[in-house]
Amino acid sequence: MGEKEDERSAQAGQLFENFVQASTCKGTLQAFSILCRQMDLDPLDYRNFYSNLKATVTNWKAKALWTKLDKRAGHKEYKRAKACEGTRSLIIGGGPCGLRTAIELALLGAKVVVIEKRDTFSRNNVLHLWPYTIHDLRGLGAKKFYGKFCAGAIDHISIRQLQLMLLKVSLIVGVEVHVNVEFVKLLEPPDNQENEGPGWRAEIRPSNHPLTDFEFDVVIGADGRRNTLDGFKRKEFRGKLAIAITANFVNRNTTAEAKVEEISGVAFIFNQKFFLELKEETGIDLENIVYYRDNTHYFVMTAKKQSLLDKGVIIHDYIETEKLLGQDNVNQEALLSYAREAADFGTNYQLPSLDYAINHCNQPDVAMFDFTCMYASENAALFREKCGHQLLVALVGDSLLEPFWPTGTGCARGFLAAFDTVWMVRGWAQGKAHLEILAEREGLYRLLPQTTTENISKNFDQYTIDPVTRYPNLNSSCVKPHQVRHLFIDGQQDSCPLERGGPTRRSVNLSRRESDIRPSRLLTWCQKQTQGYRGVDVTNLTSSWKSGLALCALIHRLRPDLIDFDSLNEKDSAKNNQLAFDIAEHEFGIQPVTTGNEMALDQDPDKLMMVLYISKLYEMFRNSPASITGRLLFWSAYSVYNLMNRTQPKKRIPKDNGKLEENDPMNKRRRKGTIFNVDKGTDHSLCCQLSCQSAPPAGDGGEQNKVRSMATQLLAKFEENASPGSSLRNKVSSSRLEIHVFLFSFIYTILILTFSVSLSFFPLNFSIFVLLSTSVSSHIGARAETLAILYETDHRPNALPVSTCIVRKEFPQNLGGSDTCHFCSKRVYVMERLSAEGHFFHRECFRCDVCSSTLRLGGHAYDSQHGKFYCKPHYSQRRSMCGKPCQLARWVHGAVGQAGLHLIDHSEDYGFLYELLSLGMPLLSILHELLGQMYMEAEQPQPHGLLH
Repeated sequence: MGEKEDERSAQAGQLFENFVQASTCKGTLQAFSILCRQMDLDPLDYRNFYSNLKATVTNWKAKALWTKLDKRAGHKEYKRAKACEGTRSLIIGGGPCGLRTAIELALLGAKVVVIEKRDTFSRNNVLHLWPYTIHDLRGLGAKKFYGKFCAGAIDHISIRQLQLMLLKVSLIVGVEVHVNVEFVKLLEPPDNQENEGPGWRAEIRPSNHPLTDFEFDVVIGADGRRNTLDGFKRKEFRGKLAIAITANFVNRNTTAEAKVEEISGVAFIFNQKFFLELKEETGIDLENIVYYRDNTHYFVMTAKKQSLLDKGVIIHDYIETEKLLGQDNVNQEALLSYAREAADFGTNYQLPSLDYAINHCNQPDVAMFDFTCMYASENAALFREKCGHQLLVALVGDSLLEPFWPTGTGCARGFLAAFDTVWMVRGWAQGKAHLEILAEREGLYRLLPQTTTENISKNFDQYTIDPVTRYPNLNSSCVKPHQVRHLFIDGQQDSCPLERGGPTRRSVNLSRRESDIRPSRLLTWCQKQTQGYRGVDVTNLTSSWKSGLALCALIHRLRPDLIDFDSLNEKDSAKNNQLAFDIAEHEFGIQPVTTGNEMALDQDPDKLMMVLYISKLYEMFRNSPASITGRLLFWSAYSVYNLMNRTQPKKRIPKDNGKLEENDPMNKRRRKGTIFNVDKGTDHSLCCQLSCQSAPPAGDGGEQNKVRSMATQLLAKFEENASPGSSLRNKVSSSRLEIHVFLFSFIYTILILTFSVSLSFFPLNFSIFVLLSTSVSSHIGARAETLAILYETDHRPNALPVSTCIVRKEFPQNLGGSDTCHFCSKRVYVMERLSAEGHFFHRECFRCDVCSSTLRLGGHAYDSQHGKFYCKPHYSQRRSMCGKPCQLARWVHGAVGQAGLHLIDHSEDYGFLYELLSLGMPLLSILHELLGQMYMEAEQPQPHGLLH
C-alpha cells in the first residue's frame, strides 16, 4: 500500500514538473490536462481544485511554490476565497493583464473563464518591469517557473515568458482557460424571462463551443487595443509623427553575447554624441534606442522619416501615415538591413552574429509601426441591467490605457489597473452600491496615467488589491456618485448604447475643452483669420508659423490695437515670435511654450507644441470680434438691468403722476428691500459686468434709472481701484469689515440723495456701524460727491471702450518658461515635465512646500499669491490660519449687530433711564456741595455751654 502511494506521489511530482517546464501555450495546456486526468483532479471544481492539487503534489519543489501561493491567498481582502463567492466572470484575452486579473478573481473565490483567440504565445518583445512588478511576480512563484527571472540587475522579461508563467499560475488556482475562442459580442438577456431565464452571455466563435451557454455577471476586456467590448468611447492622443522599429535576433547564450552591455533607454536629448556618430557613420538617424537581452536580443528604436527615406526603407513619401507605412511602401530587405546596422552600432559591434529570430508567420521578427496616436478609454467600467440581470463591464491592459513604450509603463500600469478592477468586483460582490463602486473606480483610473515608480508606495510587501496599500495619500472620493450616473445603463437611457464607441481625437496636454479641437478645424480657422495679411500663407501647423508673422497676424486680427503689423520685418522671425508670445502672455494670460529664438532656430516648429498654443488662442477668440463684442455688451446690459428690474416692486396701487408717496411705509419697505437685494447679489463677477456697463437710457422712471446709473458708476470706480486677481481676494479676506462699511454707506448715500431718507430710517445698529467706519470716510465722501454731481447735472458716465470689458488674467512677471522647472529652476524637457497652474516642473520636484510629500495633478492646492504648491491638508491648515482676521471681523460685525438689536428691543427702557438720568443730573451736580456742607457742620466744635 505504501509503495503504491509512493509511486503515485512520484508520478504526480513528475507530471507536475512536466507542467512547470512546458515552454509553449499548447504544451502547458496539454501537460495540465494529463496531470488532471492521471491524478483524478477535476479542473471545473474551481472552489476545491487548488487544495486538491496541493494535497496530490507534495514534492519539495511543489511545496516551495505552495508556500508562496498560500501567502498570497492569505491576504485578508480575499476572505479565504469567499469574498466573491457566487460571482461568475468572463475575461476576454489571455495577455499578461488579463491573466493577472483572472488570478486575483480566482483568489477571491469567483468562477473565472478566460478566452484567448490564439493558441500560441509568439511575441518575443521584451517588457520593462517596475520594482513592484518584479516583487509581485516573485510572490506568485515566478522563479519556480522561469529560473532566470530578473536575476541580478535584470528588470525585464519577454512577453512570451510572462504569459506562460501567468498561464500556469492561473491554471493552478482554478481558472478555466480556453484557446482558439474568439469573442464576438455580448448577448443581452431575452425579454421573455420565465423562471429567471438566461442572463448575460457572449457570442463566440466557434459557435458550437460549450461556452456559448456560459452565463456571467462580470465581463472584463483585456484584448488589447482592439477593444471588442461595447459602450467604451476612446480618446485619441496625437503627437508628431513617430515611427518605431522592433527587431529580435537569435540569442545563442554564448559568453561573448553575455558580455554585451544592455541599453536600458537612450534618447537623443541625453546622449547627442552617440546619435550624431551613428548618423555620420551609417546614415541612420534615431531619436532613441533600447536593447534588452532575454530569450532573444531585443532592440526597439524610433527612426526619423527622412532617414528611412534616404536608406530606402520607405519607398515614397506620403502625408497619410497609413500609406507611408503600408506594406506596399516598405522595402523589407532595406528594413532588415537598417535594423541590423543600428543594432550593430548600438552594441559597439560586440555581438558575434545578428541572425533574425523567426516569428509565428515564419518571417524574420522585425516590425515597423506608427505610434503617433495612442488611445485611452474615457471610462474604466460601467454597469448594464436588463430584465433584472445586472452585468459589470470593465477594461484592463491596453484596452484601458495604451502605454507609451519608451517609458516602460505597459505592464506596470496594466497590473495596477487589474488590481483596481478586482477591487471593484469585490466591492460589488460585498453589496456596495453601484454608483459608489463606479465613482471609486473612475477616481482610481484618473490616477493611473500619473503613476510612476516614484509616486507609488515603496513598501511592496504590503501591496494588496486594496488601493490604499498602493497609492499614498489616496483621495477615494474625488469622483462623486452623481458624476458617474451615466455609466449605469438600465435600458431607460441611451447615454451609452450597446455599440462600439469610436475614438475621439484629443491632443496631448490640452485641457478638456481644448482637447476637442481637431487640427483640421484649427487650421481652417487660422487660414480664415490670417487671410489677406502680407507674407502670411498658413498651409500647415508647423513651418507656416516659423516667421512669426502668422501669430502676429492672428493677434492683430483679433486685437488690432496691440500690434502694428505693417512695421514687422518678415526676416526677423525671432523678434516677431517673441512679440507675439509676450503680448499673448500679458494680455490674454496664455503661457508661451517656447521662446522666439528657439522658434527661429528650429527647422520646423513642433506640431504638437503649435497645436497646443494656437488652440488656446482659438478658445479665447473662437468667434469673430463683432460677435464677441455684441454678446459681451448684451450680456452685461442684460445682467445689470435684469438684476435691477427683478428686484423692483410692481406698482399695484396707482399713484398720481407716477410718484411714490414718501410717507407710505410700504413703499419705504419696498425701496429698502430692493436696494439691499442688489447689494446681496453683487459678487466679484457682477462687479466686472457692472464695470463694463454704460449708463441706461433715459425714459420712464427717470429717477430710478438715475439711481441705477449712479450705482453702476460707483461700482465701476470700486472695481477700478481694486487690485486684480489674487490680491483682490486677499484684500477682501483681510479687510471684510472695511468693505461691508463701504457697501452700507453706499446704500445709505443713494437713499439720502434720491429719496431724502433721514438717518433715523436705519436701525440703530447700522448707525453704530457707520460711526465705526472712520478708516474709510474719505472714500465714502468722494463717492457721495460724485453721486451728488451726477444727480444735479444729470451727467451719465461715458461708455467704456469695448476692449476694457475683456477681463483678462494677470500673471506674475516671474513665471518661468516652458523649459525651466518652477521648483528647482533647472531645464525641464518635454518628456519629463508636468504642468499645473501655468507652471512647468519635473515630476520629482512636484512636492508640498510644507511637508515635501510628492503631489499628484488634481490632488494639489495652489497659492497663487506666493506661487507655492501644497497638499490638501496643509493648504487647509494654512487657510484656517489666514482666515483668523476674517473671523475676527465677522465677530465684531456680529457683536455690533447684536448690540444694536439689543438697544432697539429695549429702547423704551433706555429712554426711561435717560429721562431719569436727565432729571437726576442737576441733583448730582449739587449733591457733593450739600454733602460737603453737612460734613463741615458735623466737624465744627460744639459750644461749652451746651455741655453743661
